[in-house]
Amino acid sequence: MKIDRIDIYLAALPLKRPQQTPAGAIGKLETVLIRMRSGDLSGWGEASPGTAPLGGQWAGGSFAALRDWLAPAVIGQSLANGDALAERLAPFRGNQYAKAALDTAWWDLKARAEGKPLHQVLQGKRDWVALGVSLDRTETIEELFAAMHAAFDAGFARIELKMRPGWDVNMINVVRQEFGTETLHVDVEGAMTLSNMETLCRLDDFMLAMVEQPLMPDDLVGHAMVQEALRTPICLEESIVSTDHVEMALDLKSCKFINLGVGRVGGLTPAVAIHNACHAACTPCRVGALLQSAIGVRHGLAFASKENCTYPADWIDPAEAFEFDLAEAPALARSGDDSALAARLWTEPGIGVEPDAERLEKCCINQAEVA
Repeated sequence: MKIDRIDIYLAALPLKRPQQTPAGAIGKLETVLIRMRSGDLSGWGEASPGTAPLGGQWAGGSFAALRDWLAPAVIGQSLANGDALAERLAPFRGNQYAKAALDTAWWDLKARAEGKPLHQVLQGKRDWVALGVSLDRTETIEELFAAMHAAFDAGFARIELKMRPGWDVNMINVVRQEFGTETLHVDVEGAMTLSNMETLCRLDDFMLAMVEQPLMPDDLVGHAMVQEALRTPICLEESIVSTDHVEMALDLKSCKFINLGVGRVGGLTPAVAIHNACHAACTPCRVGALLQSAIGVRHGLAFASKENCTYPADWIDPAEAFEFDLAEAPALARSGDDSALAARLWTEPGIGVEPDAERLEKCCINQAEVA
């Protein structure tokens, strides 16, 4: 497909509740939407690394990178596959989220050209995706219990708990006593070191599905040492930003699970390559999620239908997060009282929707056209 034009939108979606960050409270989510055109067809992608540069990348920076460098590198090019797009973007190191916006737009464009839903083009094995939620630290255990009961009653298949100093083993102990058989895992967010090995080893007592990112992202050797000491699987998230990182993690035996974020690794093309490498190594994947519009949500859920994505995907309800979304999120349903809540994938071509033009105009704070 020849890429004729790329429209780039920097949007600010009002949040129902401000996000509390180290940089202060943030009342809007800034995110970048891409419209990639080839002839009469259009594909949509999204980059949502966050409003502030707290993790090195942010929406405003992604917008500038796309406008000034990445989009001009692909305009006028005939791209037969995602690898061809990646080759055009290879001179620009990093910028995974900006690259992901272009890559996901290309995949949506490809699926629309073939007249198939994106999950079918990605060779997904299911037309539904089981879901789980993440619960952050609350003021009291009672508040946490109430949120967990509500999530399990709604049908979510598992819950992720954030684990931090002062909110760690004792918290997990009382949670497991309350929820004796439910599927739980913890996310440490890189907050520990090897000096916390005693605490980490105690997690084997609580029948957790996994312990996510216990150490800093670049410490693959340390993670291998932790995984050797624990029966509980280690899941790597922030450590995984490329296929090279996955190969190193698998060689070192740093983990037994991979959390695949489509934006974090640079798009669906590298995500598929990572999925396949993990599948060959018998290392299952789960699909994580950041706060983003329904455009990015649909790309992630389409990918989560692939065979090696065996653990319930992350779900952040846009209706609870935003004053309004840019498009309709997939419907959630379950077939009976005992079945898990799942996102039902669509039958329309591509991601099945386009952003609402009036809403996009309303929240757009900058835009550019590259042709």
